[in-house]
Amino acid sequence: MLKELNHVIDYIEENLSNDISIENISKEVGISDYHFRKVFQYLSGLSLSEYIKKRKLSEANKDLLAGEKVTDVAFKYGYQSIDGFTRAFKSWSGFLPSEVRDANLNKSFPKLSFFIDVKGGKSMEYKVVELPSITFAGVSKKVSMQFEGENKSIVELAQSITPEQQEAMHQLQNIAPKEIVNVSYEHDYDFKEEGGTLTHLIGVLTTNENISDLLDTIKVPKMTWAVFPNTGQFPETLQNTYAAIYSEWFPVSDYELIQAPMFSFTKMLEEKNGQAYSEVWMPVVQK
Repeated sequence: MLKELNHVIDYIEENLSNDISIENISKEVGISDYHFRKVFQYLSGLSLSEYIKKRKLSEANKDLLAGEKVTDVAFKYGYQSIDGFTRAFKSWSGFLPSEVRDANLNKSFPKLSFFIDVKGGKSMEYKVVELPSITFAGVSKKVSMQFEGENKSIVELAQSITPEQQEAMHQLQNIAPKEIVNVSYEHDYDFKEEGGTLTHLIGVLTTNENISDLLDTIKVPKMTWAVFPNTGQFPETLQNTYAAIYSEWFPVSDYELIQAPMFSFTKMLEEKNGQAYSEVWMPVVQK
């Protein structure tokens, strides 16, 4: 995976003055665009589209310093109007393109390189599980993405569940894990920085076809799941596990992520203040 990531970085560099589509990048590396975008996000801290945009603007800054006209530079890097380029450039750099040469203003965004920093001995526990076709049944809403701390929107969603909905979910539970799960799906296209949105469902897994109208549902076909158990301070340990899955496990594993809901569940450990046991379930396919 690291080889593919660095190959894509080189491909982007060679095509900064061309239209770079995520679909073409996916074909270039031979893996799904969904998997690639998610891994890239967690390794770099940037969406793929944001990285491309910043690299183009960085090169535009160089061209402006070299004396090229604003109009020529704008069209060179794919902007359809001078106004659009000017807004993007100022938002990124803090100054106007027309100011660059006269004031010798320079802002850069360097090319990325990916590598594994081996710090020794820490292994990641996981198992691979096959589940039949299932339905997630529960309550759902659109929430803002948040990578650190407690997500208040999800807390509010949990607090909104009525006793009738709780009973309906309890009656449906018939397949492991028989827990109340948190399901995330329908992310913004690039699963970007905080501020994007996803649909979050709190509910249960079931194979039952007769589901109460009180509950929202999402059906998932038979598939393979990589399961990552973790124990520690909540929610930090759970969030760190998600990050490690993308940054450490996927780049070296024989599996890639597929576009389907992912879910987790958490059980607070009463004897350990603030600590919890959680499992993260990721939908995968073997490469």
